[in-house]
Amino acid sequence: MEGLLSPVHMVIIMVIVLILFGPGKLPELGKGLGKGIREFKDSLRGGMDGSSDKK
Repeated sequence: MEGLLSPVHMVIIMVIVLILFGPGKLPELGKGLGKGIREFKDSLRGGMDGSSDKK
């Protein structure tokens, strides 16, 4: 068994996503995913800096 993220699996997943959401929604989904990842990274950095908003 190769692995879950082999190139063949990624192509199959992309085809399924394209069928479900259509080509018009893909940029919007990518933008939302990127924003979510960015916010997650920012929150991790904030926690590592030791800065907290506790009063």
